Amino acid sequence: MVERDANPAMGVDTGVDLRAHLKTDRRWVIKIGSAMVTGNGAGLDLSAIDRWAEQIAAMRAEGREVVIVTSGAVAEGMARLGWPERPSALPELQAAAAVGQMGLVQAYADVLLRHGIHTAQILLTHDDLSNRQRYLNARSTLRTLLDLGVVPVVNENDTVATDEIRFGDNDTLAALVANLVEADVLVILTDQLGLFDADPRKNPSARLLTEVTAGDPALETMASPEGGRLGRGGMYTKVMAAKRAAQSGAATVVASGATPHVLLQLAAGTSGVGTVFQPAQTRLAARKQWLAGQLRARGTVRVDTGAAAALRQGGRSLLPIGVLEVTGEFTRGDLVRIVDEAGTDLGRGLINYGSTHAKRLCRQPSNAIAELLGFAEEDELIHRDNLILL
Repeated sequence: MVERDANPAMGVDTGVDLRAHLKTDRRWVIKIGSAMVTGNGAGLDLSAIDRWAEQIAAMRAEGREVVIVTSGAVAEGMARLGWPERPSALPELQAAAAVGQMGLVQAYADVLLRHGIHTAQILLTHDDLSNRQRYLNARSTLRTLLDLGVVPVVNENDTVATDEIRFGDNDTLAALVANLVEADVLVILTDQLGLFDADPRKNPSARLLTEVTAGDPALETMASPEGGRLGRGGMYTKVMAAKRAAQSGAATVVASGATPHVLLQLAAGTSGVGTVFQPAQTRLAARKQWLAGQLRARGTVRVDTGAAAALRQGGRSLLPIGVLEVTGEFTRGDLVRIVDEAGTDLGRGLINYGSTHAKRLCRQPSNAIAELLGFAEEDELIHRDNLILL
């Protein structure tokens, strides 16, 4: 039997229901590891995928939004190609991913469609999320899919990734996707019950930690850096993924995918299921810190008195009609300064249009954007989610 930690210093079992928010958290990113998807390498485990689909459908019926981040393309490709061991050469890994991705995505599409849920395949590389323009494009696509009631199925684009730009593991990818869609919760399903204070495979007295604080340096020393036979991860990457997700205010849960109805138990706030990594900061504070840490501003947007008041008092997005002047040279997704009519700093934000287009939109209503530019990325020049006031 697993002994659960009751050390208040680690943020566990303090008498406070630290999982209560899981009952109402709306946007979930669920990462399913290779061992869970493929039955430890024996090809796709369709019955397991079907069980998760049933739970996801129940979560959707409760009004929750779900993004799936799945491993398993390489492992499924290995099974289809008859390879007993994961290759080390990049071209072979990419070939296995290309073969396996076909069956992997089709499996999710089939089982979710039986519940009346459409899916969409999203393949990402590190460059997609480090490049600000592509980051915003990916963000807009994912948010639109969620608005349409579609479940995005995300995987690393192993077929084109190289050693220099690989995420390294889908735990990291899942955390970046949680940041991308501003998720409330990141769930990482694995073959372990959660985070232990020692490696349970080597130490039978290891204790399961049920609630901890993301980013606690002590957790990194507890996590095993060793990955499984099929994956590139390990508990260490999950601890680091929780730290990344917390940077945008998301809680992370690491739990066993073999636990019956694990997703529904987590959504109900059931105690003792997996390890919950609580963010140390509120979502707003984390988002502000993330934006404040971006590269230097590439341009300046000067707004009129009405727009300045709306930003200061109403928490509004910045619309083109309230902009007096745009200076500097920048591209979509770059960080810009926002100043009032007198040039006093108001804040910083990620702009939805490059400088050439933004200058043409000054003093124009949002419904004129498409006519002026021939396209319309967003109605806002800077969305309130990507804006902080100083």
